[in-house]
Amino acid sequence: MTVIRVDMSPRAYEVVVGPLAAGIDRIRDIAGKAKPILISEPKVFGLYGTTVAEALQADPILVPEGEAAKDWQQLHGLLSAMAELGPSRNTPIIALGGGSVGDVAGLAAALFKRGCPVVHIPTTLLAQADSAVGGKTAIDGFGEKNLIGTFHQPSLVVADPSLLDTLDERQLKAGYAEVVKYGLIDDPAFFVWCEANGRGVLAGHPDLRRQAIVTSIQSKVRIIASDIEDRSGKRALLNLGHSFGHAIEAENGLGTMLHGEAVALGLSLAFRFSAEMGLCPKSDADRVTAHLAAAGLPIQMAEAGLTGSAGKLVKRMAGDKKNLAGRLALILSRGIGKAYLEPDVDPRRLADFLDRAG
Repeated sequence: MTVIRVDMSPRAYEVVVGPLAAGIDRIRDIAGKAKPILISEPKVFGLYGTTVAEALQADPILVPEGEAAKDWQQLHGLLSAMAELGPSRNTPIIALGGGSVGDVAGLAAALFKRGCPVVHIPTTLLAQADSAVGGKTAIDGFGEKNLIGTFHQPSLVVADPSLLDTLDERQLKAGYAEVVKYGLIDDPAFFVWCEANGRGVLAGHPDLRRQAIVTSIQSKVRIIASDIEDRSGKRALLNLGHSFGHAIEAENGLGTMLHGEAVALGLSLAFRFSAEMGLCPKSDADRVTAHLAAAGLPIQMAEAGLTGSAGKLVKRMAGDKKNLAGRLALILSRGIGKAYLEPDVDPRRLADFLDRAG
């Protein structure tokens, strides 16, 4: 078991990478005499929910699987169900599931009675390695990904790699894109590790999966420590590939592509665009694209069915939260492990690149 301390205002919390049973004991300590509320989705609840609910005597509430959970109607229904249960502000809200469950449950916990503690038990590689840590919560709105949300730091995260044994191959590959991202941001040695061990991570090697998750979490904690609410530009580096990816998800129809699939394509595009602008060695862009392709992830616009959609994608990217004063900002790269925030990208040059990206 590995315990990673996250020093966040107004309080620190722990990420436990290890057996679910160890996390259950910690959740009991957080709950005290309160009866937790367990938020999950049907498939995950069928696999693990009964065990968790019985161990904690928690009241379960189910939301739809995937992106369908992240809309106004589902958030309203979730809050209504919570109100019927009558929790106090000290009642832990437990999010058992992937990134979408964590997003909507975290937002509901942030809103209900101005804030209840939230505990994440992520069940996908994407959520264990990335989204369960850091306090971002959101739902989609007005056709845009994660448009409505807030920051609400968890009280605890319990990432049990064995829960990934029931995850389907497509979800595993999608989550792996977020793992690779951490090597590409500022840890070239980790990207080399991914090149050597990515196949083992996807194949289910327990030690490799654990190392991938622990390294990703440690990287994220280090990056967000000085920029908790994504204001200074440091935390923005975590969005490498995401401005492209969110636009691709929205243009394709939210929920059509998995988030990690869109991120993988976004990573490929970010590196190829950086190389075209003379920022990044072409050999680095080729390595990134080759590794993502070898993992079975999309690297071409045609794989998303978006050939000829450059203008629409740039228009969507113009609404990204990183943009300031009407200028298009992107996370680009000067090479593997050298991501940076470019605050003023020429939208015409970007559109021309996307037209030719294939």
